[in-house]
Amino acid sequence: MASSLTMVHASFLIALLSIASANAQLSTTFYSSSCPNLFSTVKSVVESAISQDRRIGASLLRLFFHDCFVNGCDGSLLLDDTSSFTGEKTATPNRNSVRGFDVVDRIKCAVEKACPGVVSCADILAITARDSVVIYGGPYWEVKLGRRDSRTASLSEANNSIPPATSDLSNLISKFSAKGLSTQDMVALAGAHTVGQARCTSFRAHIYDDANVDASLATARRSECPRTQGSGDGNLAPLDLQTPTSFDNYYFGNLVSQKGLLHSDQQLFSGGSTDSLVRTYSYDPGMFAAHFAAAMIKMGDISPLTGSQGEIRKNCRAIN
Repeated sequence: MASSLTMVHASFLIALLSIASANAQLSTTFYSSSCPNLFSTVKSVVESAISQDRRIGASLLRLFFHDCFVNGCDGSLLLDDTSSFTGEKTATPNRNSVRGFDVVDRIKCAVEKACPGVVSCADILAITARDSVVIYGGPYWEVKLGRRDSRTASLSEANNSIPPATSDLSNLISKFSAKGLSTQDMVALAGAHTVGQARCTSFRAHIYDDANVDASLATARRSECPRTQGSGDGNLAPLDLQTPTSFDNYYFGNLVSQKGLLHSDQQLFSGGSTDSLVRTYSYDPGMFAAHFAAAMIKMGDISPLTGSQGEIRKNCRAIN
């Protein structure tokens, strides 16, 4: 029995050391010599994209989240389906929802011109997420780099790991904890919903069936999102009804006023363990910004491929 426990303990330590080693290989200066103009190259394309479509930055930020939550930040979300390969784009949390792949293509093309075969698509997603937040007026953080791209994807993992908009608080806490993210990280990262929009299919049940919804919000959203499925499914509404294209803390004020658009949003302020943190973020934008930046760095550390693992894709949509 003692021997078995020792073996289990040793295996656990090896796993922890492996994770620590992978994360240690990520560095904010990873491409300083091999691609010195990387950041300016990426930012230029992101700025252009957001100037043309103010919503797209939120979509790019979401790509990073949905990528990292499925077997780590490895660019697997970007892979297209083929006759012999099924990617993650058709998973329930992604289908008719994730967007911005064309912008990633443009960024990759620009980066390849500057530094052929050097920068991974996984790292491009990490930089793009940060740049989008900054362009919206949110916090800046140093992005750790050195991830490599996966040669695989998992539809089932995407369906199981990404929290749906119908999630209750306990499910949200559990899903984030499974990725090594604390409850504080989860609430801070949910603040990304200060920008962007959601489809009627994501908030229909909340505005018709939940009790903890501001009446004026429910009335306004019902006019754009009929109760009947199949009617207005793709109609959009802002996740933050006050400043949907500015990265600020108004999202949390909305939750305190029961004006969260999604069921999962309002769960963060519904008589549970996260109420006090939501209230604090609602009046302390500095704390929210600091916690959000720290959580983004932490999320970016989820199971990266480094060293000789994976590959550097030439085309983000396909394995080399």
